[in-house]
Amino acid sequence: MKLLVCISQTPDTTAKVSFNADGTEFNAAGVQFIMNPYDEWYALVRACELREALGGAVVALNVGPASNETTIRKALAIGADEAVRINAEPKSAAYTAKQIAEYARNEKFDIIFLGKETIDYNGSEVGAMVAEYLDLPYISYASKLDLNGNVATLERDIEGGVEVLEVDLPFVVSAAKGMAEQRIPNMRGIMTARTKPLKEVQPVSFDEPVKAVRFTLPPAKAGVKLVEPDNMDELVRLLHEEAKVI
Repeated sequence: MKLLVCISQTPDTTAKVSFNADGTEFNAAGVQFIMNPYDEWYALVRACELREALGGAVVALNVGPASNETTIRKALAIGADEAVRINAEPKSAAYTAKQIAEYARNEKFDIIFLGKETIDYNGSEVGAMVAEYLDLPYISYASKLDLNGNVATLERDIEGGVEVLEVDLPFVVSAAKGMAEQRIPNMRGIMTARTKPLKEVQPVSFDEPVKAVRFTLPPAKAGVKLVEPDNMDELVRLLHEEAKVI
């Protein structure tokens, strides 16, 4: 069993969001970065569980600069056997997907895991693009994954129920809450992570199909207005004239 887990580095959820002077890029100055929780808690841990049950290897892959290696080492501490860093600054979902797909194309992974989305841009696009580049089936937002030979059974939440799917290996899957339980790296894992292989790969060339023109912050939230319970006229006026919802 050969499993690839794509991990992203994202700003901590408490980070203050700002952009550079011309609004074209996120301002990373002073920001604390973490491994994207959906990649770590669900995709990586489930891949490690499958490796522990069935044998094989888990490879963690990140598209990013050398400064991301602290995050990559955490993936190794949690249980990945080896890691790959594609030495590039990701500029878009399409760029990231292309780099992942070109690396995976000749490695013949049985399953390619991603988190259902990253908590920075919340695009949820990379997994589908990777599957398209590799011409593989793609199952998104999976909350459970079991294997029986060459067939995987997956579940994902849908409106009012649960959808059960079967797919033959190989395939690409994005992991949602429920896929696994979060693991905290222990001291042995942290120590062994230092000696596990971390390979650097150079990116392939790519022409961006889409360019982000500008980022802007949403308007600041207005203060709360309290209306007396028996003052329905004022409530209706506010909803009509200010909120403009009626």
